[in-house]
Amino acid sequence: MNLAVVPWMSDAPWTFGRLLEWTTGYLQEKGAEFPRLDAEVLLAHAANCARIQLYTRFNDEAPEAIRNSYKQLVRQRVDGCPVAYLVGRKEFFSLEFAVDGHVLIPRPDTEVLVMEVLRLAKPQAAPRLVDVGTGSGAIAVACLKNHPGMTAIAVDRSKEALALARRNAERHQVDQRMQFVPSDLMAEVPAGQRFDFIVSNPPYIPTGEIRHLPVGVRDFEPHLALDGGPTGYEVTIRLIDQARWRLAPGGWLLLETGAQQAEKVVEALRRHPEYGGPAVIQDYAGHPRVVRVGLAAS
Repeated sequence: MNLAVVPWMSDAPWTFGRLLEWTTGYLQEKGAEFPRLDAEVLLAHAANCARIQLYTRFNDEAPEAIRNSYKQLVRQRVDGCPVAYLVGRKEFFSLEFAVDGHVLIPRPDTEVLVMEVLRLAKPQAAPRLVDVGTGSGAIAVACLKNHPGMTAIAVDRSKEALALARRNAERHQVDQRMQFVPSDLMAEVPAGQRFDFIVSNPPYIPTGEIRHLPVGVRDFEPHLALDGGPTGYEVTIRLIDQARWRLAPGGWLLLETGAQQAEKVVEALRRHPEYGGPAVIQDYAGHPRVVRVGLAAS
C-alpha cells in the first residue's frame, strides 16, 4: 500500500472505523510491532479524543481536518518516529508523562527499579532520593507520587530535559518535594548532602552499537541519554564512584543496566568495600535489568 496514493480526500466515506482498519494493515505491512495500537493512538490524538471514543464513532465519517492530521502522523510513524513523540506523552507506572525528543521514552522495564525503591523506602518516613539523568522525571515522579514523605533531587545534563521533568512533576503535584539541578552526574548536587537513595537509568549503550539500534531509537531518541561510552558502562562506573560518598549510611544505589552488562556492574561495585553485596533484579522478560547495592551502615 502506498500512503501517498490512498484516496484520503475521495468521495468514499472514510469513517473512523475504515481509517483504523486501513491504517492497521498499512502499518503491519511496514513492519510496525503493534500496528493496531499505533493506529488507534494516532487517530485518537488527531481527533483529540480517548481511544475508546473511536469505537463510539466507528461508523461516523471522520472530518477532513482529522483525516489530514492523521495522514501526517501515519507518515511520520512509517518513517520511524516513535508514537510517544508523535503524541507527546507516554504512560509509566500508571502515570502519564509528557515526552519529546530531549528525553528517552520511559520503558515498562524501568518500572522494576521504581518498585524496588518503593519496597525499600516503605518503612522510611521521609527518604531522600536523587534521580541521576532524570530525563522526563519518570522515575523520581513515580517514586514521590507513591511515597508521600519522599523528597527528590532530579539531575540531568540537559536543561531541556529538566524543564520537561519539572512540567511532569507539576502535573502530578509532586514538584514541591523536588529540586531540579543541571549537572553532569552528581557534580553540581549540593556538597555535604547525603541521600537514602541514588537511582539512575544512565546511558549504557556502547558507542559502536548505537548505529545498529532500531531506527526509532537511533534516529529519534537523544544520544546523550543513550551513549555509555566505548564499553557502555563508563558512565555507570563514574556514578558508582561518586555515589559511595553521597549515600547516607544504610542508603541504596539502584542502577538500570543492559542485560549483558549487569555482571560488569556487579564487579565494579565489589571493588569498593563501602558497598555491601550487590543484587541483580530481573525485568518482566526475565532479563537482568537493575543492580541494587547498599552502603554499609555506620
